[in-house]
This record gives sequence, C-alpha cells and structure tokens, in this order.
Amino acid sequence: MTSENLAAIELGDVRRRRADRARQVADVLRRQVVNGVFGDGVLPAESCLVREFAASRNTVRDALDLLRGEGLIERCPGVGSVVVAEKYTHGFERLLGLGETLKGHGEVTNEVRTTGSFTPPQEISDRLALPPGEPVVYIERLRRIGGVPFSLDLTYIVRDLGEPLLEEDLVHNDVFVLLERLAGQPLGTAEMTMEAVNADPHSAAVLETPRGTALLMAERLTRLADGRPVDLEYIRFRGDRITMTGTLRRT
Repeated sequence: MTSENLAAIELGDVRRRRADRARQVADVLRRQVVNGVFGDGVLPAESCLVREFAASRNTVRDALDLLRGEGLIERCPGVGSVVVAEKYTHGFERLLGLGETLKGHGEVTNEVRTTGSFTPPQEISDRLALPPGEPVVYIERLRRIGGVPFSLDLTYIVRDLGEPLLEEDLVHNDVFVLLERLAGQPLGTAEMTMEAVNADPHSAAVLETPRGTALLMAERLTRLADGRPVDLEYIRFRGDRITMTGTLRRT
C-alpha cells in the first residue's frame, strides 16, 4: 500500500472520529434544548462547549450544524446559537389525550378535516373486535399547538360511541374525554406501536413540512376499563415537534 493510500485512510479515520464525536455532543445538547436547560434560549459560547465536552472547536461546530439542520437552533450574529423551535414531551406512563398531555405548554386546537362512517377493512374490524361488515366512524383531525401543526390523527371508533361522538365539540375537546363520558366508564389500557414513516404528499401539505420528511407515527388501540376495544388511531407526529419519554423497569 502506498504512502498516499495510507494518508487517505488516516484522514478518513480522523473525519469519521470527528463525525462520531460531533454526534455525541449533539445528542447531549439536543436533550438540554428539549429540557429547557438554556432558560434564555441561548446556548453557551463555542469556547465554553469546547471545554465542557473536551472537544475540538471544529467538532463543536459540526455538532451545532447538526442541530441547525434539525431546525432546533439558529446562528445569530453577535448573540451565538439560539433555540428557535420547541419540542414537546409525550410520556408513555399514562393514557392521556394530547390536550391532557400538553396542558400548560400552549393551546391545543383541533381542526376536524373530515368525518363519516364506512365499512372498514377486515384488519380494522379485527382490531376493534367487530363482526365483518359492521360500520365504524372515522374522524381525521389536524392538531396544532400554539398555531403550529403538530399531528395528523385518523381515528376509527366503534359505531355506538362514534355516532354520538360526532355531535360533540371535537374542536375544543380530546376524544378520550368525550369517549369516557359517552361510555359511562373510564378508558383502561392502550396498545401502541411507534415507527418512523416518510411524509406522503397529503400529510406533508397538512403538517406544513417538506414531502418525504421523517414523521413519527403511532398506531394506538384503546380499550375501555372493561377491556372492550373502542378506538383505533393512526397518528402522524411532526418529528421536529415531539420527543417521546417513558420509564422502563426490568423486573
């Protein structure tokens, strides 16, 4: 192997190590931004970050570039790196509607885009424990926080609860709260699956995000306290607006 090849390999190793280190720094800074550690919205100066992380200035700048690429921070001349977007924490510990979860973080508004009833595919019937051919009610809503699109929710509800639900105020209330009142009993449990999906043209337009952007999609099947499944949701969250948290115990 020639000296030129060796030098190219060594340079590639240096760049890889720098990129790895930049991701490590960005991961810590991202969590601090989400948790509101920087109360005034201004990140520490690059020189301070260099000392804190024992990293080179170029590594710190690469880390800040990663966060800028995510839309979390921006560079302001004479000020430094400032937080320009807020992520909201959605926990796994309790079964709550969005308005309940984000209470105190800003006004949650619901734009009801479409409602109706139809005979669902067999998969949805099976999930809701319905006989084949039994209609369900569907509701599509755009959820906003502080006027900014947050999630696009498509909900399938069993007909005996869904039809009276359509007569309720869906703009200012969580569906969960309304379902409990209509059912005369509390909700019990929910089974949820999370995955990343690319924004299709419709979702991208509604959520005001570029087509193909990674969204966080939740599929959630919710049951009443007596175990009956009543609500199946497909929720597309803007990935730049949410962070999911939970406490896991190994027992």
